[in-house]
Amino acid sequence: MTEKVDILVIGAGPAGIVSAVTARKYYADKQILVMKSIENGVIPCGIPYMFVSLKDPDENKLGNDALKKNNIDVVVDEAVKIKRDEKIVETKNNKKYYYEKLILAIGSLPVVPPIPGIDKQGVYPIFKDMNYLNDSIERIKKTKNIVILGGGFIGIEFADEISKIKGLNVYLVEMLPHLLENSFDPEFSQMVEEKLKTKGVTVLTNTRIEELLGNEKIEKIRLSNGKELPADSVILGVASAPNTQLATEAGLDLGKGKGIWVDEYMRTVDPDIFAVGDCAGKRDFYTRRDVAVMLASTATAEARIAGANLYKLKVIRENKGTIAIYSTYLDGLVLGSAGLTENSAKKEGFEIVTGIFNGVDKHPATLPGASKIKIKLIFSKQSRILLGGQVSGGISCGEMINLIGIAIQKGMLSVELETLQMATHPCLTSAPTVYPIVLAAQNAFNKA
Repeated sequence: MTEKVDILVIGAGPAGIVSAVTARKYYADKQILVMKSIENGVIPCGIPYMFVSLKDPDENKLGNDALKKNNIDVVVDEAVKIKRDEKIVETKNNKKYYYEKLILAIGSLPVVPPIPGIDKQGVYPIFKDMNYLNDSIERIKKTKNIVILGGGFIGIEFADEISKIKGLNVYLVEMLPHLLENSFDPEFSQMVEEKLKTKGVTVLTNTRIEELLGNEKIEKIRLSNGKELPADSVILGVASAPNTQLATEAGLDLGKGKGIWVDEYMRTVDPDIFAVGDCAGKRDFYTRRDVAVMLASTATAEARIAGANLYKLKVIRENKGTIAIYSTYLDGLVLGSAGLTENSAKKEGFEIVTGIFNGVDKHPATLPGASKIKIKLIFSKQSRILLGGQVSGGISCGEMINLIGIAIQKGMLSVELETLQMATHPCLTSAPTVYPIVLAAQNAFNKA
């Protein structure tokens, strides 16, 4: 027997939940069903903090409250086949669902690099499954020497979090010259490296893991410099790949970045099938090239576009590309990045000018809790359009990078940022006379 639904969403991560809730807002009379392959998913960005910061790892569970509140049905099952000609989805539990509109929000899968010994016990890819993560965390906590492979955001956040546990030796291995190299210029990456080193983390950049050694269980690793390190646990934080098998088997196209091809409205080559989040292809905001950016913030933006446009195009061309906006937090140090870095802009061939300002996030600077702040803005030299920005400092940087992100999306000029009107308060912001974004824009403008 085939169950009929108007809107079927496969996947219950941030993209799946937001697309379903948005669809309910625009199509109140439609029946919506969300299918999730695991009972207990997790908030992806909260995974590292399940070790220490959360009192109970289960606090990071991604529940169904938002779906139930919006009268959206949920079923725990796994889609195994899409019959596009019949508009039917078949599941692992031998169920069949007929849909009018289908949203694929099937996420990504951790990349397991082809390193000899990678299949040994004690090696932990990061799956977004609460039961798997709880079990992995308990096992890792009982070991002594922990190696984290990958110096991107999740890698550095794992290193920071695990370093809070006394008696553990934490090693972070990254093959590039700097941590967070794809998202920050060196002067910001070095702040991260210094912060982790002060917390006792051994940071190894320009280094590869050549082999994982041991019998059935990992015992040590051999590095590209010939050295060996003791290793009882290895956490794989290298990368994720779009989960596309269900889509390709249904004959949907992939983009050059290996995600499911979608247009500006998140439609696949099948007008009744949409794809959002990590499984969907991304295009760069500036060049329109395919890029491998996987962020919950990007996923939810795509989900809102898809949910609104299922039956009629209501939100016109809002998916103009991915600006790649990030933030992270390491023991009091906040770093944020949006758009192009100086290095990436030069690689793309942009002629640029940069503006830099160092200040304090309260005024006067002697107020309790004041933090030093550094901001760097990247502009097109001739057009003076903002291309990117990076910030470091205290908590206020978490929202400052969002302001920079908006300015990038709107193509703001250096002179517009220089004349920015802002709300300020001694306890909340830098002084209006030396507001960091304004002064960095002025710095760039004066050099242009």
